[in-house]
Amino acid sequence: MCTLGKRGNIYILTLTGDDEHRLNPTLLDSITAALHRIRSETTTTPSALITTAHGKYFSNGYDLAWAQSDPTRHILMSSKLRSLVRDLISLPMPTIAAVTGHASAGGFILAQAHDYVLMRKDRGFIYMSELDIKLVVPDWFVKLLKNKIGSPSALRDVVLRAEKVKAEVAVAKGIIYSAHDSAEETVAAAVRVAEELVKRKWDGEVYGRNRRVLYGDVLPALECDETVEDMKHANIRPSRL
Repeated sequence: MCTLGKRGNIYILTLTGDDEHRLNPTLLDSITAALHRIRSETTTTPSALITTAHGKYFSNGYDLAWAQSDPTRHILMSSKLRSLVRDLISLPMPTIAAVTGHASAGGFILAQAHDYVLMRKDRGFIYMSELDIKLVVPDWFVKLLKNKIGSPSALRDVVLRAEKVKAEVAVAKGIIYSAHDSAEETVAAAVRVAEELVKRKWDGEVYGRNRRVLYGDVLPALECDETVEDMKHANIRPSRL
């Protein structure tokens, strides 16, 4: 689950608990509800969103254990994550992910769906695990990553080497915005970035529209509904999960 707090004009969405924050329908619905609440409270006052998490993990991706008995469960998780990413892309304010633990697969994608990604140096990595667990990376994951990672070699290492990238290396490769000494420092830095952005006093609706233009090649992919046959092509079967 998650909580939503507010510090001045900055919303702070926190994935709570010490588990892996697996992206099952319950957690995805909780995050989506928080975003809808933010949108309902949005006024002409400039705001920003920070997303962070408690514990060792930012998010360890889809809840494959929950999905193992039925491929349609994986389709449901994909649909809900795609909807969540659409909501983040259209949110009328800057968004910042303060990654204070491991962010793997869908969890990495959730972080990268924010405008800025900050990470702690002392623990955690970002990791596209699909190659290691014999799954095909979804097309929309790759389109989002291409939008966020400018270096072809860095993108190759993320997708085709399944590299576990720590914070300072991720900064050097242009995958994230900045790296910090601890979880607390990462969140504090995210707050500073948010405060700087809020001070610009941008029109939130214009900001959101410009982001949708920036993600123009990603948005159509988010509209593609997957089928059980698609799951088979991705190598997702009960025995595989």
